[in-house]
Amino acid sequence: MPDGTELTLTHHVSELVIEAGGQLLMSSRRHGSEDALATLGCSRARALKEPRVLIGGLGMGFTLRAALDTLPAGARIVVAELVPAVVEWNRGPLGPLAGHPLDDPRVQIDVGDVAKTLRSSPRGFDAVLLDVDNGPAALCAPGNAALYTEHGIATARASLRPGGTLAIWAAGDVRQFGRRLRTAGFNVLTERVRSHSGKSGGRHSILVAHLTG
Repeated sequence: MPDGTELTLTHHVSELVIEAGGQLLMSSRRHGSEDALATLGCSRARALKEPRVLIGGLGMGFTLRAALDTLPAGARIVVAELVPAVVEWNRGPLGPLAGHPLDDPRVQIDVGDVAKTLRSSPRGFDAVLLDVDNGPAALCAPGNAALYTEHGIATARASLRPGGTLAIWAAGDVRQFGRRLRTAGFNVLTERVRSHSGKSGGRHSILVAHLTG
């Protein structure tokens, strides 16, 4: 990564895992909360004929797949991914896990910092889904912290169209960050969802923030 943190993709007996600096980021066996980020974050956009959605962080492609399955045929999804290797992994060994979502013609890949994509797209999106690092309260790479500051939230807010939604995947305690979103003019709902799609596994938080004006 640009800050020197090493990302690794490892194939264990029954799963693929991505780690950052030796800390687990994601596993192919536990992606229920990544799916939920898309379904919850696109709850309003799915009703539009041609919604435009930004996903910050490609990961293993599960959020992108869930967004494609949720949104209409006229949707356009921009995926901002900082690390080129992650894109290549998704075109290679990770591709079959989520049904090769990068092959869908509705998808555009933007290799670079999602903050740059946000800044260059004023009122450009009906929904912004952020799954960067482990969220605002459990960062593996300190360089990602700026995305969750007041300035970072303001940048995300400016990229949304009227009535737009900002949805954020998070591990750890998100109460303080939720208050920060409300101060920035969002109505915020926090959903606790399991990492597995069933009833097992730990829980993660999805903050769903709708613009109030």
